Amino acid sequence: MRELTYGDIKAAADRIAGQVRPVALTPLDPGAIRTAHRDPLDDRPPANCQVWLALEYMQHTGSFKARGARNFLAAHREAGTLPDAGVTIASGGNAGLACAWAARQEEVRATVFLPTTAPRVKVRRLRAYGADVRLVGDEYAEALTACQDFAGESGALASHAYDHPLIAAGAGTLLDEIRRQIPDLDTVVVAVGGGGLFAGVATAAHHHGLRTIAVEPENCRALSAAITAGRPVDVTVDSVAADSLGARRTSRMALHIAQEGRTHSVLVPDDEIVRARQALWDHRRVAVEHGAATALAALTSPPRHRADRETPPPPTTPNWSYRPAGGEKVAVILCGANTDPADLTTTDES
Repeated sequence: MRELTYGDIKAAADRIAGQVRPVALTPLDPGAIRTAHRDPLDDRPPANCQVWLALEYMQHTGSFKARGARNFLAAHREAGTLPDAGVTIASGGNAGLACAWAARQEEVRATVFLPTTAPRVKVRRLRAYGADVRLVGDEYAEALTACQDFAGESGALASHAYDHPLIAAGAGTLLDEIRRQIPDLDTVVVAVGGGGLFAGVATAAHHHGLRTIAVEPENCRALSAAITAGRPVDVTVDSVAADSLGARRTSRMALHIAQEGRTHSVLVPDDEIVRARQALWDHRRVAVEHGAATALAALTSPPRHRADRETPPPPTTPNWSYRPAGGEKVAVILCGANTDPADLTTTDES
């Protein structure tokens, strides 16, 4: 499979124009995010960083995945390669929702394979879109195998939750929409599962000379592990955010762009993901899934230090938080909200 290019993202933007909702942005309160420590000899007045939330959870189907799904099916329709048997996909939930929605727009069938652990709210919504839902195994990888077998038997077009240039290019259209609203953006922060959103956003960010912060749960670290190994490798999936970020292996596209520079890998523990999600509810009345809160957790997690570390870590070692510099302009992508908010407690804002 060839590498993703910025030209692919521009083509996707043209293809899905008017078919997806433009992303909305909202700024965090000044001082809400702590900045990095300054040089003690720097006597200039301290400057706050500026942080915006990119509200992509307001997209069709409740996540960014609608962009890639719409681009994938529209491109196949243009090429005359969309079969009568329709489309099939394996998903933790969000990609399946997007595929079913896009299939309905194209008036073709969608057969979606999910692990049995997929949230019930996502299964109900899939069926509401008219998808044929099949629950297989405990992990995404098992659902993927069943999907591949079905595609071979039925002739359905096999889509992918993240590992396809058309899917990643559609996701990457998000970055240019953000830049149109923040032309002098410095950094974009994005949660990473299999790497489709990261690959698309980071490819566009790299084109514009921006920094990308790739954030993963501590125990769902497919991209971080691939960066360390120098190749995609299988990892254990065990996180509160596994329903959307629980890919066992990242894509080669994602690893390739991560290795090109201007990407910082950050790992966050589950308790900080839960805390960031709760904070969004407490202070914004925003109910997102744990995968979306993972991106924000990179900026709100306290730094972690290892007592046995006597020398600086090698470049392949991930960070445990990200502290913007004073004056830095940062966009944090809240990528999905297909969640049951019943576990969010209602408290008075402090």
